[in-house]
Amino acid sequence: MKKMTREEKYRYIEQAPPGELERLREKVSKSPWRQKYHIQPQSGLLNDPNGFSYYNGAYHLFYQWFPFGPEHGMKYWFHTISKDLAHWEEVGIAIKPGGPYDSHGAYSGSGIVKDNKLYLMYTGNTRDHSWVRHPFQCMAEMDQHHSITKFNQPVISHVPSGYTDHFRDPKVWKSNEDYFCVIGAQRDNKTGCVVLYQSKDLLQWVFKGEILTDLNKFGYMWECPDYFEMDEHGILLFSPQGIEQEKEKYNNIYQSGYLVGKPLDVTSRIFEHQPFKELDKGFDFYAQQTTETPDGRRILVGWMGLPDLEYPTDKEGWAHCLTLPRQISIKDEKLIQRPVSELTLLRKKEKNININVHNETKKLGDFHGTAYELICDIEDIKAERVGVEFRASNNEKTVLSYDFINRELVLDRSLSGLPLGNKNGNIRRCSFNAQTLKIHMFVDVSSVEIFINDGEEVFTSRIFPNESSQAIRFFAQKGSATFKAVKWDY
Repeated sequence: MKKMTREEKYRYIEQAPPGELERLREKVSKSPWRQKYHIQPQSGLLNDPNGFSYYNGAYHLFYQWFPFGPEHGMKYWFHTISKDLAHWEEVGIAIKPGGPYDSHGAYSGSGIVKDNKLYLMYTGNTRDHSWVRHPFQCMAEMDQHHSITKFNQPVISHVPSGYTDHFRDPKVWKSNEDYFCVIGAQRDNKTGCVVLYQSKDLLQWVFKGEILTDLNKFGYMWECPDYFEMDEHGILLFSPQGIEQEKEKYNNIYQSGYLVGKPLDVTSRIFEHQPFKELDKGFDFYAQQTTETPDGRRILVGWMGLPDLEYPTDKEGWAHCLTLPRQISIKDEKLIQRPVSELTLLRKKEKNININVHNETKKLGDFHGTAYELICDIEDIKAERVGVEFRASNNEKTVLSYDFINRELVLDRSLSGLPLGNKNGNIRRCSFNAQTLKIHMFVDVSSVEIFINDGEEVFTSRIFPNESSQAIRFFAQKGSATFKAVKWDY
């Protein structure tokens, strides 16, 4: 596929020739891999979730959007809204780039409610005549009618000494009477970190310094930081780039994960924490962001994709989607992720099975589909390997299995359909010790999100099977197991 020139990528929607976007949307609408219930772009590229907030009786979730193709170019914020975290409505463009402080894109950021308005803090991307990056931390405000006004001046106008211009993605929160934000940064020595700012009014920000962790040389850039506190713990999420693979860990080209520790001391900036853990053991997960619901739950959404990878939808004129919302809890210093309960609102026709499988792979005639929710309990496991094949046919399948001998979970998409770029591989595995297995799976036309044993592990992946690959098959190798499953069409 022909790559865009710099001029093509860094133009505004107003500069598009008549009919260009309409023709692209028409092309995208014919793509066989359009999702049924995930947030996806009308055209072009979707990436980081932004500004995730509850405001004026609804959830507001924005995302990075480049409208002209499946590449990273001039970024807009696109606005979606939901009353229930299950059904999302497109509002349209929220933040347009083009001012002196976001001339080359409105990059990622976050939202916070103040004085009955939703304040949106984001990184303005600019480039000078030599194409050198200069970031600014900008602010916009949205009223109850979704009208958005950008502030004339940035609220943080320069990068502190000691850091490069890779300085972005502010995440804001309030503690007592003060506001704080963390920003992803790169030190002058090309290592990644997160810095802290403090404000009384969201407008005047004071640089407090770097958050002091044990990870002084952990990748070359930390993107999309997010800090919150839960059950007397402090939790720092971020997406580090430049981490080397270690056996089953860090297999994606870029990672997303977290540190759990004592609550951050905002005065000393010391953050005492446990080792870094990955949030998702699948292939396509990055740039996560959280918000708090009115009833106090912490909800996370991620970008179901990664930078610098090619996807089969590229030739269709679009790329990527967002994950389903996940409720976060903490157990034994580990984050547990479960699909939010509101997703039950999407359920339609229900089917149940209860079968024993012995040294075989079983397919049930009425158990199939391309978009559904499946909960499968595997019990009485007396086999070396058990699992589920889905989006399957004679020559395609995606396989989630549990190796009882080696005590590991394996997701294999090597036969899932159209191949993805080799950079990210086709098999993911992680250590897991269990006597029974609960697989909670959300399959959409071109993706799967799998929650194991109520969120102990999560695998997120894009898959691109033929529309006719719809079978669901249950297997046990070298022994037997009982499969109890319920499936809802979406």
